[in-house]
Formats: sequence, structure tokens, C-alpha cells
Amino acid sequence: MKDKVKFAIIGCGYIGKKHADMISINPECELVALIDFKESNSLDVENYNVPFFSSWEDFLDSNIESDVIVVASPNGLHFEHASNALDEGKHVVIEKPMALNRQDAEKLVFKSLNRHRQIFVVMQNRYSPPSTWIKEMIDSGKLGEIYMVQLNCFWNRDERYYKTESWHGKEKLDGGTLFTQFSHFIDILYWLFGDITNIHAKFADFNHKNLTDFEDSGFINFDFVDGGMGTLNYSTSVWNQNLESSMTIIAENGSVKIGGQYMDKVEICNVKDYVMPELADVNSMRSFGAYKGAAANHHYVIDNVVDVLKNRSAITTNALEGLKIVDIIERIYALKK
Repeated sequence: MKDKVKFAIIGCGYIGKKHADMISINPECELVALIDFKESNSLDVENYNVPFFSSWEDFLDSNIESDVIVVASPNGLHFEHASNALDEGKHVVIEKPMALNRQDAEKLVFKSLNRHRQIFVVMQNRYSPPSTWIKEMIDSGKLGEIYMVQLNCFWNRDERYYKTESWHGKEKLDGGTLFTQFSHFIDILYWLFGDITNIHAKFADFNHKNLTDFEDSGFINFDFVDGGMGTLNYSTSVWNQNLESSMTIIAENGSVKIGGQYMDKVEICNVKDYVMPELADVNSMRSFGAYKGAAANHHYVIDNVVDVLKNRSAITTNALEGLKIVDIIERIYALKK
């Protein structure tokens, strides 16, 4: 592929706009169309100076050329929209989660292989400096054997977020707290330590009974298939504002804690015979307007799409990894039944 990579976006809400911004500033990309099935979501589309379509069929009828479809619609529509795009021979960039169940995710993997098209799953937190640093620490063996991992995700999501007219909080379109709020951190857990087994869980709905169709909090404990044990403690019942997203690792050669609102700061590094290098400040990295820190990492996703399609690199988060995150969440949620 020698020309610019042509992108169309399904879903013109906050995340869709973020993708549009990142595509627009990449000199090897061209935004060719915006698609949304709710006219109320077509905010500021005129700023991008591209055609807007209120249905997938209208977009296809336009015969506008595109290489990649970005799926930024509500979670429960990801499978349908990605499947339609693959049917048309398009590569797909799909926001988390890839689907709301393993069966649909597997269908997307099969279809992408059958159509010889790529699926790029958006897991932008992998690009943050603490994430890339701890990945190298684990892969290089500097930490030695992993004993224990604790992942804490304590956020605020209240009536300001779960509005009546929104898809957030509705079981069929949202999927649940782990799918919408915390799948990025489950992805980091899987990326670093691999699959989990022997899962036990306890769930609660403290202050969302009138806001959502599902739980707001949970304690999960498990074993890693490759050794060691872990816990995931999460909640969206925190008052007023996000509290933290943190990961503590207890290992043979030392201990590490990564914290901050979005797991974007190394708070503790106490490792045998190791001096931690200075990492880039996530809030000073290539930020774009309102997008700061990890929220600005979507440009890395778009960069990776271009590099893969131009045969310059491998996919950062492929379809099988996206499938695995859906599988892990589905196995955790199966314990609610």
C-alpha cells in the first residue's frame, strides 16, 4: 500500500471523534467518511470536512473508497459493525471490547482470516511508558518468578455518566463494568502475565441499582496459568471522582507498584541490583488538545495500523488477543449466575 490509508468511522461520539482527530493529524492517513445511526451523535462532523452518513447502507451506496473501518459504536454493536466491514473486504479497527461474548469474537477472527483482512483491537494503554517499561522487566526476567499480582481499579461513574438517553449502563449495549470501564486493565494483566484459571469472584451493586443493569463492584481472585496468583478488585461506586488504577507485583527479585488514575505512574520500584531509568512523563507526551496522557495514546493505534498495512511492523493488539480479553471477562461474569 503506497497511497494514504483511507479510514471511515462508525460512531461519532467521544471515542469516534478521538479517532477522527488522530487520523486527521497523521500524514499517511485520510479520513473519508463518518457514519452514525443517531443524528444527535453527529456533533462537529462538519469540522472534518468529510461526508456524513446515517446508515451503513448509505455509506456503501456512496461508493466512497476506504481501506479501514473504525468501529467506535456502542459495545453491543461492535460485532455487527465489524462483521459488516469485513464482509465488504475492509480492515477493521475495533474499540474495546471486541465483542460482548466469546462466540461473536471467534466469528470475527474466523471471518478476518477468511477475508484476509486485519482486525486491530484498540488497547492504547499498552503504549504508556509504565506499561512498556514493566513489560520489558517481566519479559527480560529481571523480576524473576512472579508470586502475586494485585490489580485495583476504583473509579467514579454516577448519574453524570449513566444518563437516561445513553447506552451506558444498559446490559445489551454496554455489557458490564469489566467490559466498559476496566477491560484495558484486564488486557494489561493478560499482556504481562498470560491467561488465568481457578477463578473465584464476589460481586455487589452498591449505588447503581437505579442507574445500570449490572454490578458496580467486585472482588476476583485467580491463579495464573504460568504460575503465581492474582486479584482484581474493582468498583465504579467511588464518590465524585476516580480514585486509582494500580498494579502491585510481588516477585522473586523485588516489588513494583504502578499507580495513578490510569496506571500511568511508577510509584514503587524495589528490585534487586536494578536502578530504574527515568521514564517519559505520560502527561508531557505528544498530547492533542483535550487528550492528555493515556487518553492521547490513540495516535499510536493509528500509527500501528498504517505501519502494518504498509508492511513495516506487526499488530500491537491482534484479534486473538482481543478475543482472549472477552473470554476472560466472560469467564469472570459467568460466576454471577
